[in-house]
Amino acid sequence: MNQPKIIAFAGSIREGSYNKKLVKLAAESGRSAGAVVTTIDLRDLPLPLFDEDLETANGLPENAKKLKALLRGHDGFLISSPEYNSSITGVLKNAIDWASRAENDDEPPLACFRGKIASIISASPGALGGLRGLVHLRAILGNIGVIVLPDSISISAAHEAFDESGKLKDERKAKQLAKITDGLSQFLAKHKG
Repeated sequence: MNQPKIIAFAGSIREGSYNKKLVKLAAESGRSAGAVVTTIDLRDLPLPLFDEDLETANGLPENAKKLKALLRGHDGFLISSPEYNSSITGVLKNAIDWASRAENDDEPPLACFRGKIASIISASPGALGGLRGLVHLRAILGNIGVIVLPDSISISAAHEAFDESGKLKDERKAKQLAKITDGLSQFLAKHKG
């Protein structure tokens, strides 16, 4: 049976990002569940703010092409999204916007998103753990053809949630996170089989 391929990333580029820590744990859990998980950092794929004039003049930026190829090459997405002012980050929205653009006239619309399966998670210092941002991310992904699995997790008080080794202190939350990544891996495995 083919192993499901998952691409995992955080919607933050900050070095000490709680969501980078969370997506790293989720990726480890996905690998334990039998998936091939590729973790990327959006900081390594810097993109200009989306501008259709820029796109018309120069085509898709190279990093947008790289991101699209990575997304296309995986069956599922595991996204850990911070909450900025009750929504998603500008970095994440900008990456999605660029990746949604066709590279040529022959490319089907939303080629790297349609039919993909995603799990979304979040961590935030706030009491809701980034939950409001996940509502927006779920809507955006759904509107561009991504099937977002219903289970998610939001880690509140993220500044206190991780131990020195980067693990979640709360064993119950750690088990919930593993359940989400296991669920994504199993769902993908069934659909690949």
